[in-house]
Amino acid sequence: MAEATLSTHVLHLHEGVPATGLVVELFALEGAERIARGVTDADGRIGAWQGVAGLAAGAYELIFHTGDWFRAGGVECFHPRVRIEFLVAERRHYHVPLLLNRYGFTTYRGS
Repeated sequence: MAEATLSTHVLHLHEGVPATGLVVELFALEGAERIARGVTDADGRIGAWQGVAGLAAGAYELIFHTGDWFRAGGVECFHPRVRIEFLVAERRHYHVPLLLNRYGFTTYRGS
């Protein structure tokens, strides 16, 4: 593996289902450059980022557009976007899950 790889998985905790169709953007924090945009699949996952072969060491941010996603389902929410900053330090796979409900969220370093 030449560079690190990244995936995410979003689960809607209140309904107990994957968050299908949620827009997620990936930014490199140095230069604040958006490097990818994805939409979660039927299982709530983004396993590969179109146009991104891998991530170099550095700081990154995922922005989950939760407000748009909840509104599309006719539900208001407290957090219109969830921003998760993380560091890539090794050539390995990074998995950043998001557990979501309309009033809160949690995340962790997955495997």
